[in-house]
Amino acid sequence: MITDIKGLHHITSMAGNAQSNNDFFTKTLGLRRVKKTVNFDAPDVYHLYYGDAVGTPGSVMTYFPFPHMPRGRPGTGEVSTTGFAIPEGALGYWKNRLQDHGVTGLTEETAFGADTLKFDGPDGERFSLVEAEEDDRPGWTGNGVSQETAIRGFQSASMRLRDGGAMSELLTFMGYRALETDGPVTRFAIEAGNEANILDVETLPGKEHAAQGAGSVHHIAFAVENREKQLEVRRALLDTGYQVTPVIDRDYFWAIYFRTPGGVLFEIATNEPGFDRDEDTAHLGEALQLPSQHEHLRDRLEDSLPPIVD
Repeated sequence: MITDIKGLHHITSMAGNAQSNNDFFTKTLGLRRVKKTVNFDAPDVYHLYYGDAVGTPGSVMTYFPFPHMPRGRPGTGEVSTTGFAIPEGALGYWKNRLQDHGVTGLTEETAFGADTLKFDGPDGERFSLVEAEEDDRPGWTGNGVSQETAIRGFQSASMRLRDGGAMSELLTFMGYRALETDGPVTRFAIEAGNEANILDVETLPGKEHAAQGAGSVHHIAFAVENREKQLEVRRALLDTGYQVTPVIDRDYFWAIYFRTPGGVLFEIATNEPGFDRDEDTAHLGEALQLPSQHEHLRDRLEDSLPPIVD
């Protein structure tokens, strides 16, 4: 069994419009944009990162905004809901704030004993705000959100699968433990991990497979401390029969990827070196940062990428 995974590192999705994506995460949810860069494989497309003050692993939502991309079709084989942790007692504040910002799909419920507010993102993706006990991570207090109500980071992610059996075996191998089941949903957690340590697996045998597009999660990343631990995890996954990529330098972390039996793309990402490797912490996310292999394209990219007004 793998013991080096600490919980979530980041979640990466796709969007249709960079400006509306930026506005939603910074002006509506009050997160900090910690990096404005480009897709390594498609440099004509932004890669935007949102999180807490420094982009702590377990707090970072990232997006590839492809202009005019059609919306994805929800289904199985994907991450269906991303859950953010908020302080106890903050749900009423967030319900009013989201209503004031015109957010759709607002529903309140109690899930696994926690008060939860679910809602839609700008491309129809589903999110939830969960009142989390004893989560003392500091939130980013941007755009009028106080420390008493600010989002702390991820609380959980939910996956929707036709068959949850193979995923249950994989998560157990990765150090997660099944906690309880509520209807078709089984909750897993890493008890010695970071605060972003919960995964929910919803089994829906008859539901069609998802079609990716704007609003779809591209991949979900899990955190390890450093490259040494990452290589140990990679060896363990290879020994178990998974097809794992070589280590890839993503500038702010090193990454490996593998496709799970249910179709979800998993990444294992290092906590090092962090988002301040090329920007001062006070100015994270302000200037366009380019991977070294794309620096020669700067003039063209600065002219062609759509401007983002903060």
